Amino acid sequence: MSAHSTLSAQLLQLLPEAVVQTDARWIITYLNPAWHKLTGHSVDGSLGQSLLDFVHPDDTGTLRSGMPVFRLRLANSDYRWMRLQLQPASDAANRVISRQGVLIEVTELTEQVLMEVRQRFLRLLETIDGVVWEAELGVGNTFLSPQVERLFGYTVEEWRSDPRFWRLHVHPDDLPAAVAIDDAAYNAKHSYAYEMSYRLIAKSGKVVWVRDLCRVVVDKGRPNRMIGLMIDVTRQKSTELELLQSDNRYALATRGSNDGIWDWNLQTDVLHVSRRFHEIVGLSDTANLHQNGWQFLQKLIDPDDHERVQTAYRRHLSGSLPNFSVDFRARHASGRSVWVNWRGVAQFEDGVAVRMAGSLSDLAERGSSYDALTNLPGRPLFHDRLEHAIALHHDRASKADDALTQGHATMFAVLLLDLNQFKAVNDTLGHHVGDQLLQQVARRLESCVRAVDLVARMGGDEFIVLLESVDQAGATERARQIAAALAVPYQIGTHAVTSGASIGVVSSQAGLATTDDYLRTADAAMYQAKSHSLGVCVLSNKGGVAN
Repeated sequence: MSAHSTLSAQLLQLLPEAVVQTDARWIITYLNPAWHKLTGHSVDGSLGQSLLDFVHPDDTGTLRSGMPVFRLRLANSDYRWMRLQLQPASDAANRVISRQGVLIEVTELTEQVLMEVRQRFLRLLETIDGVVWEAELGVGNTFLSPQVERLFGYTVEEWRSDPRFWRLHVHPDDLPAAVAIDDAAYNAKHSYAYEMSYRLIAKSGKVVWVRDLCRVVVDKGRPNRMIGLMIDVTRQKSTELELLQSDNRYALATRGSNDGIWDWNLQTDVLHVSRRFHEIVGLSDTANLHQNGWQFLQKLIDPDDHERVQTAYRRHLSGSLPNFSVDFRARHASGRSVWVNWRGVAQFEDGVAVRMAGSLSDLAERGSSYDALTNLPGRPLFHDRLEHAIALHHDRASKADDALTQGHATMFAVLLLDLNQFKAVNDTLGHHVGDQLLQQVARRLESCVRAVDLVARMGGDEFIVLLESVDQAGATERARQIAAALAVPYQIGTHAVTSGASIGVVSSQAGLATTDDYLRTADAAMYQAKSHSLGVCVLSNKGGVAN
């Protein structure tokens, strides 16, 4: 030991104030004799113990967070208010390896004042749903509120053990921008407030979106320090991203759809419609916003259809139907009438409809009226699509060998399905439950097929699917997937309804000639599936059955 080190050690021994040193984990590594005089604890007996073991349980959190005033347990088990401003020492990698400071007992008057201030501070921290922090250049965080463990999973000690901790845990994609803002604050020439939003990697590995409200404090003669409040805004950020994605999807769907889109504020009677809505009724040059929504709609509806249209949407607003869909004759700007389908759904607040939104379709362009209950195409449109598929397949087959045709994109399949136990649902739970079951079945069917495929309602509880660009094996597998999806129980109001389906499958490999041939064959296969509880039945080109 050098003479200088020996002298320093002797001086520490002579100091009337208690000198305390701990390692990064709060284990006491040095005490001078004044420790025993102040606390009554022996120096040898205290070395190797955690300093936190001597602190009042209610004050350990504040000491760990950087608060210098706390209650210390004396040898006689009494607690006295102390002040210990610990200064960290770091290694070459800027990691905290020890803390040292002077322990001083505060006076009774100071004790009362500090206790009141401390209690107000703690109550304030408890009301803040975020992490209060302070940081200093070259030191890192000099203070952190205990909420850091609840929000991010790290203890105050873990966070403060390394001055680089924050930078090491900011999401890599956000780090460059965050560091640039942080460096600017550390090198600022005047005080100012600023704000940051970034992602932080929590101890669990979860990504937490943080909004950091900060202020840099510039005092002459000392390093810059920052104070701030970190708030978890993950839920808010997720909502913002979902809304943005929803807006993008809505805009894309509006551009790609051949239907007119409308949104009606029932409280203000303001109706917003898309450009396509106006095109359907011949009003291309009209503004998209209508201040008197119902008045605008009334002018479009043929007088003979007024009552039917009003009945449809009023039943929905009364709660009788989950949505509404009605066909009516609209007055085109050219003077002619066009058949359209108007459908939508209302938003309710406290049982009152405040908004409605939906679409307007030109039924002539659809080629067939849609089913009003399920919003699926009806039998005529399905016939048209199937007839086209048959003609295309036969045309290619006449120009190629059978081996080439088998794998060609013109292959298709027809799936005819009938719900099981549907009559029992109607008889026991009522037709309104049966109607909602059909609507849910329609949505599941649509989710089970590709955009190129077609789902239609044939009537009653029968649905039909046209699968395009698929061979018999692929159609059979898709039919089994549909059967599995439809077998999952449906939640309708308070009822859990189970109603699977029997599915008949016929592929273009059967080589049938007409739409009626395919429908009859699919019907026969479906009958086989239902009568023998097969679930899925496939009729091959030789009249055989595959399950």
